[in-house]
Amino acid sequence: MRELFGMWRNTRMVVFTAMTASLYAAILIPFKVLPIIPGVTELRPANAVPVVCSFLFGPAAAWGAAIGNIIGDFFGGFGPGDLFGFWGNFLYGFLPYRLWELLTDRPPIPRRWSGWVLFGVVVAVASGACALVIGWGLNLLGFVPFRVLGNIVWLNNLLASLLLAPLLLAVLYPRAERGRLVYRYVLVERQKPPAPVAWLGAVLVVVAVIAGMWLGNALSAGALVLPWTGPDAAAGTGARAVGLGLLPVLLLLAIGIALL
Repeated sequence: MRELFGMWRNTRMVVFTAMTASLYAAILIPFKVLPIIPGVTELRPANAVPVVCSFLFGPAAAWGAAIGNIIGDFFGGFGPGDLFGFWGNFLYGFLPYRLWELLTDRPPIPRRWSGWVLFGVVVAVASGACALVIGWGLNLLGFVPFRVLGNIVWLNNLLASLLLAPLLLAVLYPRAERGRLVYRYVLVERQKPPAPVAWLGAVLVVVAVIAGMWLGNALSAGALVLPWTGPDAAAGTGARAVGLGLLPVLLLLAIGIALL
C-alpha cells in the first residue's frame, strides 16, 4: 500500500492520475441524465475506466478514479455521500491491478477460460469493495438502504467492467507495454510488502467483501439483528443496523488493504 503514497514523487504517475481522473469524469458526466436513483447513481458505462486504468497505471488509477468520481458528482448533485464515493472508487481503482499481480504474471487480457475466471473474480472483488463502502456510507447517512444501493453499485461496476474492460485492454495494454507506459516500468522503485503479508491482505479483502455484501443485505432487509445494533435498528432505512453492523467488516477490509 505504501506505493499509493510514494507514487506522488513520480511525475509520470501524477500525470497518469490526472489522465485517469479526466477520462473518468468526461465519460461519467454525460450519463448523469440517465439516473437509476436520482441524485445518487446512474447508468455508468464509465465504470470500466478505473479497471482499465488500474491495469495500465497501477496506483495512479486509484487516486484518478477517486478524484474523477468527485468531479463527476459536481454535475449530478454534490453532498456528504460523495466522501464515501471517493473512497469506494479509490478501492475500485486500486484492487484490480494489485490482486491480479498477486495471482498471476500474465497480461490482464483474458483469452482462455481460466483467464476469464481470474479476471471475473478480480473485478467482482473490486466491485464489491466499492459497493460495500458506498452502500454502507449512504445507508449510514439515511439516504438509501444498502440492499438497494449496494447491489446496484456492485452490478453496475461488474457489468461495465466485464463487458467493456477486456475489449479496451486488448487494444490498449499491448501498446502501452511496448511504449513502456505500464506502471511496472514507470514506478521502478516499488515498495511492496513481502508476499505472505500481501496474500494475507488479499484473503482479508475477499472475506470482508463477501461477508460485507451478505451482512449488509441481511441487516438492511431486517432479516438479521446483531446484539450491538439493538432490536429496532432496522426501522426506516436501517441506518443504525447497517451503520453499526458493518463496522467490524469494514475494519477487516481496511486491514486487508493496508497489508496489500
